[in-house]
Amino acid sequence: MREQYVTVAGEGVHETEVNRSRFICALAPAATEEEARAFVARVRERHADATHNCWAYVIGADAGVQKASDDGEPGGTAGAPMLQMLLRREVRYAVAVVTRYFGGVKLGAGGLIRAYGGAVGEALDALGTVTRRRMRLATVTVDHQRAGRIENDLRTGGREVRGVHYGAEVAIEVGLPEAEVAAFRSWLADATAGTARLELGGEAYGT
Repeated sequence: MREQYVTVAGEGVHETEVNRSRFICALAPAATEEEARAFVARVRERHADATHNCWAYVIGADAGVQKASDDGEPGGTAGAPMLQMLLRREVRYAVAVVTRYFGGVKLGAGGLIRAYGGAVGEALDALGTVTRRRMRLATVTVDHQRAGRIENDLRTGGREVRGVHYGAEVAIEVGLPEAEVAAFRSWLADATAGTARLELGGEAYGT
C-alpha cells in the first residue's frame, strides 16, 4: 500500500471563463468506477444543453484505473489534460467533469488543453483536497465507565474514530499510524489503569 494519497475534500463546482467560453468544473470523491460514472451521468443530465461535458477520473491509491473522455472536443484536448492534472496533483479516488458552454471564439488545440486542465487545477485549489494516510486499524475494548472519556480523548487528540459499538463492554474502532502503535498502547494502559484491551487489525486509509 502507498503511504498516502490525496483526494478531493468533497463534492463541489468551480467556474472559469476563457475567451467567452464558460468552463464549469464539477469535482467529487469516488470510491469506485461505478460512483465516478454515476457522477458523470448526473452532471451530464444537469448540463444537457452544454456544448461538451468532458470528464476524467482516477480510482485506486496506486492510480490503477484511469479513464477520460473528450466528449466531442478534438482528440486529446480535454479529457487527457484533465486526467493529467489529477495525476500531477497526485489526486486519487476522484472524478472531474468539465462542462463547456461555447462562447463563440475558437481556442485551438493548445488553448483547449490549457483551459480544460486549468479548470481542474483551479477547482482543486478552490474546493480543497485532503490527504489520506495509511493506517493500522485497531479496536479498543473498554468498560462502560471509562468508555466516554476514552472516546472523547481519542477524538480531541486527533485520532480517527471509525466506529463505537456497545455491548457488555464498549469497542471503539480507531485508525493509527503504524509508527504510533507502541506509544498508543502505552497511553491506553496508563489512561485505563491497564483495564482496556487493544486488538490490531488490517490496514486502511484515513485522515
